[in-house]
Amino acid sequence: MPGQGRRPTKPIYVELSIRTDPDTLWELTQRPWHHQRWDARFSRIDYLNFPSEHPPESGAGEEGESEPVGFRYLLGPAKGPALTGSGVTTAERRRADGQRVSALRFASDSGWSPLQEGAGYWRYLPGRSEDPAADGTSADGAPHVTFVTGYDYRSWRWRGGAQLDHWLVRPFVGWLTAWSFDRLRLWAERGISPERALWHGLAEVAVRVGAAALAGVVDAAVTGQAVAGVLTAGVVLVFSALVPPSPVTPAARRCRRRPRPGARGRAAARAPRLLAALAPPSDRPAPSPSRNHLSACRPSGNLGAITLEQS
Repeated sequence: MPGQGRRPTKPIYVELSIRTDPDTLWELTQRPWHHQRWDARFSRIDYLNFPSEHPPESGAGEEGESEPVGFRYLLGPAKGPALTGSGVTTAERRRADGQRVSALRFASDSGWSPLQEGAGYWRYLPGRSEDPAADGTSADGAPHVTFVTGYDYRSWRWRGGAQLDHWLVRPFVGWLTAWSFDRLRLWAERGISPERALWHGLAEVAVRVGAAALAGVVDAAVTGQAVAGVLTAGVVLVFSALVPPSPVTPAARRCRRRPRPGARGRAAARAPRLLAALAPPSDRPAPSPSRNHLSACRPSGNLGAITLEQS
């Protein structure tokens, strides 16, 4: 993509089938106070155009398309260094094909953010699970929605920035997106709050690391060689990563990271036309939801340069 250097990049794609109804999933994803709880890519999201009781689909027309809404975002602690930026989003809640879609464009406030500017979309595909029923329910009668995201961004322009993004930042951002999607699934399907799911994840990591450390200590004590203990701990840790995660723990591996083969997969991976019609965030200063961090800075760069394949 333009400005990213010689090495080509691929848009990030994540897909996950969630056993819930479209209205519930819409509520958990389109309300910023819910979105910021499950999406680890953000710590806080605030809409600027509408008060919190009026979500972006308010004022939608006959086709369910909302007016664009400006927002501010923060990633980091409430007090301390944080990544901030602004964006604009819009959505279609009702479409003739039964899908729902939303799109956004964003820009960071600072040059040290790895995601300088970007664009992306969400698709809500009812009844698009592995074995979907014609009425949008699963084989056991429960409603199913396949939740899809695709987005791309421009990273650092300085020398070596494209390589660092390709090998480190982009894989991590893709993993974090998938992990967040599964945390959302646990909330929608099982009622496990995002905060509780995070603690489940941390506890499981602690157990796996602890088991590896214990194996290393025991081996070192038996053999009398510290090196052998370290090697044993490393082997146990690697094999523990292959153990399936707990059903109550979010896991990125449960998500699909590439579009499905065939026409249906290609359609899901294409950005909606809604994104092409979405103008970049306004350059005018706007009230900041956090006096310390979300200062109203002018977005840098040209958001219109970020494009995804349109449907």
